[in-house]
Amino acid sequence: MKKCLIVVDYQNDFVDGALGFEQAKALDALIADKIKEYRTREDVIVFTFDTHYEDYLNTQEGENLPVPHCIKGTQGHELFGEAAKLICDADKRFYKSTFGSDELYEWLKTTSFEQIELVGVVSNICVISNAILAKTAQPETPIVVDEQCVASNDPKLQQASLEVMRSLQMKVLAH
Repeated sequence: MKKCLIVVDYQNDFVDGALGFEQAKALDALIADKIKEYRTREDVIVFTFDTHYEDYLNTQEGENLPVPHCIKGTQGHELFGEAAKLICDADKRFYKSTFGSDELYEWLKTTSFEQIELVGVVSNICVISNAILAKTAQPETPIVVDEQCVASNDPKLQQASLEVMRSLQMKVLAH
């Protein structure tokens, strides 16, 4: 049985664009190394894309976070850095308009894995949301989060999200 790596929203707007932050930039080589590790073992790699449209400011999220970002068709929507160079046609892509991907959840319910690991941004919003969906879809599959490969723009929320994931019986790798 294979392992699965989920690269969550490692997109330009979260790294050096509209909602970019320094900690996200520091993930570039680490996420690339994870992708290469999984690719070498011929495991499964999937990517989620935060995906919004021109009407973003009229959505509930846009009202609460009035910063247009990850607008489909823009540079900000595209993958950042090395991850952008490492994505392959065979890798599944999940485009989501909210924090967690319902399509990822449905796919995980039908595709068993030995382990599911998540990397990416933002830990306290999209990473934790998709980790919970993965745990819900595959309750007996170990869900792993390497704390060096996830980031939040708020250090307190970063630590809080890691603690919540631990409390949900996910394995948080500390270094």
